[in-house]
Amino acid sequence: MTDRDLRALVKLKYTPEEAEFILKAYEFADEAHREQRRASGEPYIIHPMCVAEILISLGMDDRTVAAAFLHDVVEDTPVTEEDIRREFGEEVCELVAGVTKLDKIKFASREEEEAENFRKMYLAMSKDIRVLLIKLADRLHNMRTISALPQERRNALATETLAIYAPLASRLGLSYIKCELEDLCLKVLHPLVYESIAEAVKQRRSERRDIIDEIVRQLKEMLQELGVKGDVSGRPKHFYSIYKKMSSQNKPFSQIYDLIAVRVVVETVSDCYEVLGKIHTIWKPIPGRFKDYIAMPKPNNYQSLHTTVMTDLGAPFEIQIRTYDMHKIAEYGIAAHWMYKENKSVIRDFDTKINWLRSMLNLTDTSDSRDFYDSMKIDLSGGQVFVFTPRGDVKILPEGSTPVDFAYAVHTDVGNKTVAAKINERLVPLSAKLQTGDYVEIITSPSSKGPSRDWLKFVQSSGAKAKIRTFFKKTNVEENIKLGKDIFEAEMKRQGFSAAQLMKPEFLEPVLARFSFGALDEMYSAVGYGGISAKQVLLKLIDAYRKEQSAQAPVLRKDAAKLHESKNGILIKGFDDLLVRTARCCTPIPGDRIIGYVTRGRGVVVHRADCPNVAGMEPERLIEASWADKQSAHATNLSVRCTNTTTVLSQMTAIMKEHNVGINTLNARPYKGGDFVIDMSVIVQKSSDVDLVMKQVEMLPDVKQVRRSTH
Repeated sequence: MTDRDLRALVKLKYTPEEAEFILKAYEFADEAHREQRRASGEPYIIHPMCVAEILISLGMDDRTVAAAFLHDVVEDTPVTEEDIRREFGEEVCELVAGVTKLDKIKFASREEEEAENFRKMYLAMSKDIRVLLIKLADRLHNMRTISALPQERRNALATETLAIYAPLASRLGLSYIKCELEDLCLKVLHPLVYESIAEAVKQRRSERRDIIDEIVRQLKEMLQELGVKGDVSGRPKHFYSIYKKMSSQNKPFSQIYDLIAVRVVVETVSDCYEVLGKIHTIWKPIPGRFKDYIAMPKPNNYQSLHTTVMTDLGAPFEIQIRTYDMHKIAEYGIAAHWMYKENKSVIRDFDTKINWLRSMLNLTDTSDSRDFYDSMKIDLSGGQVFVFTPRGDVKILPEGSTPVDFAYAVHTDVGNKTVAAKINERLVPLSAKLQTGDYVEIITSPSSKGPSRDWLKFVQSSGAKAKIRTFFKKTNVEENIKLGKDIFEAEMKRQGFSAAQLMKPEFLEPVLARFSFGALDEMYSAVGYGGISAKQVLLKLIDAYRKEQSAQAPVLRKDAAKLHESKNGILIKGFDDLLVRTARCCTPIPGDRIIGYVTRGRGVVVHRADCPNVAGMEPERLIEASWADKQSAHATNLSVRCTNTTTVLSQMTAIMKEHNVGINTLNARPYKGGDFVIDMSVIVQKSSDVDLVMKQVEMLPDVKQVRRSTH
């Protein structure tokens, strides 16, 4: 967009006073970013111009568009918030501050910084939803121009966008932004899949167009017969929705048939149901594919009837039926309040429309930034269930929710006093899973002492978790400390470590600071009330311990100067008549620093030098070991945690083939949270081979963790 085009667009869409205010912000930003360029080499001002253009297309008010022009000036230029406040007022300053990153604070890791930036933005958008609308427009333009970034950064941005920003756009009803973000992420994370779908769609375009035209024609005739005024239009589904169908159904593109969606827009709700009834007399509905979002709207206020029918043309297709008012909300979501209302200031009834967003606020006091970020991802990624209160009100909860989640959704006091629950008039355990359509009754007791800590093991909603943690945080601090200490010590023992190994001041101090604890008792208390898991802290302590062990040379036996090579290519100092084998606990391979342990009657067992088990061995039995110059292939074990076994297996196999790493055995198993773990034994020549493979596998979009393991 050129300067002239921008000025013309602003003057067309806004009053003279509003246009003057917006263009003042544009000129201010243009001057502030004058010497800056984007990674692509184009002038930086192009980015805020495009972000503003997206918001103008949504009909946003002049303050929001002005903030869009200014959203990067505080972060990237010498301009301060005070400068923004003085020139454009408090309202614009607050919007700009809400989307400005915390670049002046130093964090322990990039992940922690991104998590804290997200929490800061969330706090701002919970006060003014326009902060999120600016951020979504910002992310949309960044994804449109992502090709100028390195591949690793592209993958990271696309993964975050798919997990957080696309679902947020969906929750706000911004359908076209959500769909475009998903397609752009697919193009980055799975380029070959994206290209194959695009090509297949292109090849079948004319065939599909003919089917859509015929269905639209028949529906228009049907509306005339009914005497119902309305519009009919057809559209192909976007690439990411096709990809999800292919993945979930494990089918190629050629076997995905319901790629067509037709929309009927009418004047009244009664027209919607009349049209639906007529459609089902013309075409046979597919069982289980009808959804009534008019009677039970989505959390983003989306309303429509959805039905999938089989045509006489040999292909199923989806029909959406809604009123014109519903269509405005469906297309523009929460932005429709600015676009279609005369009063374009923030609407007071947002509380009822974004309760799912505000329910996360309690988490900011009971979890660290990473925990908050992860909880938000879980809330956004899953499906939803619609359940009824005794009064007939609908509560929308995350898929897998329990009566406890329902109780806290009703009110905090109801949750805290819950002692039993009924689903459809039958008494059920508090951990029972709710299904859409369930009628839920909560039984409370005024003498209840409060929630059980065990509830944290099965509740699904972040709001319920936060309220339970808040209860324990505020009550009986001494009990929390004692319980937390017991949990911590039990977990430490389960991990195979002692307090003498891990609880050193030089390990504890940086770890406590990392989690913002001023003292050890604060950490124990947080573990006790569920604000943090013992494992989170222990992993940091174990990491510090292992780094220290790797830096220190172990005590070695000096029996003899002669080195003897075993059959498996390991040089053992001073022995030529002992059986030598590698340890199963750490599976050393050529290239790893190793050490031998002389067992009683079972020869020498060779461990990696940083193996935790070495620390507990008798020092006098440790002996020097090294790898011979010439090596044969060795087996080692890998464990890969992922979200999609089919995709990961094919990608991982290609990576291993490229680096001549053979697969000996392989087993995939379900893991908690809907993930999977792939355990495998691989054949390698040296540790650098497996390190390279692990790094490349870890970069795959569906992979969460890769590690050397034991079987």
